[in-house]
Amino acid sequence: MKKNGSVKCDAFNEHPGAIREAKKGLLSWEQTQKISELFKAFGDPTRIKILLALSKSELCVCDIAAVVEMGQSAVSHQLRILRNARLIKFRKNGQNAYYSLNDKHVSALLYQGIGHVQHTKIITGVK
Repeated sequence: MKKNGSVKCDAFNEHPGAIREAKKGLLSWEQTQKISELFKAFGDPTRIKILLALSKSELCVCDIAAVVEMGQSAVSHQLRILRNARLIKFRKNGQNAYYSLNDKHVSALLYQGIGHVQHTKIITGVK
């Protein structure tokens, strides 16, 4: 049953109805790529910290750097990734740039992830 760590069917018996229904929910290649890039942007602990901080209030780069305890240059790199993924936006006020979450979908994704991790931790006892 196991080969290379994967579980396979013992008998090859496709279910055309189930396959047809599953394919109805598939997205185009382009949409799938965009979603993959979106989740890659969530794939870094520093970026998660930044998003959490921005979920509370708008912050300038100096404040974000202080929150995540990193240099402004490193924070700017992370902000560029988040901006390219359209997770955050910024506005200029004089020489300062203030960042905030792009919209409510971003905080919903973030807090859904947190809820999932905390739920899994409660159910499995994993810490």
